[in-house]
Amino acid sequence: MRVLVFDPFRGAAGDMVCGALLHLGADADLVSRAMESVVAEPSIKEVTRAGIRAVKVDTRAPVLLRSLPEVLERVKGADAPAGAIAMACKVFERIAAGEAVIHGECPHFHEVGADDAIADVVGACTALSSLHVDSVVVGAVAVGGGTARTVHGTVPVPAPATLAILQGTGLAVQYGTGEDGELCTPTGAALLAEFTTAFPGVPPWGRVVATGYGAGERDPPSVPNVLRATLLETSHFSEGDEVDILETNMDDVTGEILAGCVDRLMGMGARDVCAVPCTMKKGRPGYLVRVICFPGDSSRLSVALAEETGTLGVRCIPSVHRFMAERETRIVTINLSGRRWDVPVKCGSLGGKAFSVKAESDRVREVARACSVPAREVARLAEAEAWKAAGRTGE
Repeated sequence: MRVLVFDPFRGAAGDMVCGALLHLGADADLVSRAMESVVAEPSIKEVTRAGIRAVKVDTRAPVLLRSLPEVLERVKGADAPAGAIAMACKVFERIAAGEAVIHGECPHFHEVGADDAIADVVGACTALSSLHVDSVVVGAVAVGGGTARTVHGTVPVPAPATLAILQGTGLAVQYGTGEDGELCTPTGAALLAEFTTAFPGVPPWGRVVATGYGAGERDPPSVPNVLRATLLETSHFSEGDEVDILETNMDDVTGEILAGCVDRLMGMGARDVCAVPCTMKKGRPGYLVRVICFPGDSSRLSVALAEETGTLGVRCIPSVHRFMAERETRIVTINLSGRRWDVPVKCGSLGGKAFSVKAESDRVREVARACSVPAREVARLAEAEAWKAAGRTGE
């Protein structure tokens, strides 16, 4: 397995994430082309931070505020792999959700959403895609301390939006002092949260393949203002984490209410939600609602579950170890209706041997509509290509 480890000992920002991945060996031409397609050709150069060589990325973008729909429209038009575009959209949805918690519903982003953030996110997601890693682990995120100036005036560090984005992700944070200032930006927090695939009980270990450093804007003489990324090769990394399971039985909710409850819980950070038909006391038909979440989210998700359904009790099964198969998203190309289409396919494997492929449903529907063919035909073609890439013929 190829395991990517981020060490944000001095926090993270969009340009630092992008720079670290480029220094690690990401495809610079692909990243530059993707960033240029949404804003302008970036400046990518080597600098030093407290004696450490690092890559500094400058988007050369103007300062413009945009709404979430405007941002997503620009991201979806990027000259980048489909998987990278989909991931970039999820990053901005995380940021929008975090800002909504703090500021409420607003017509535009408050702290991010300018063109430089768009370029950084698209570049970072494209860089990660080009590295073809199997798993991503993020160490404790240094968030800084003191205060910072924003469009709303002086706010405490970490910024409220940054904390809202990190909440429920399972990532550990480390506070600093007033001398540190802001170390982790909302964009950096959202990128690390979206990239993370595993929370192992012990640090990953293996053979070091490459190390990269992404430079921040500031250059204090006493400490390197960089984000470090390390690529490991190992056959001993077990992907898994600790989760809580929330359960409640109910026989007095409609399908509409239940669907809305599932949507809200997923939007609040639940890892999975299901409603299982069951027979309750007195022979009444009902549902067992089961929520899988990170331990830090149990309390607020239990409250939301009660608010949405009216249930008077939620059972919590704490700290269950969740096994997670090795996984990666591969971009395959299929020929359909005289055109070539890129389709992300999630591939699962055990011990390096593929056992599952699943085409990304949103992209499958998009291609199916464009070609006027059944979605299952698009999925069949994409998954067949993924099996070929894995060295198997599939079913």
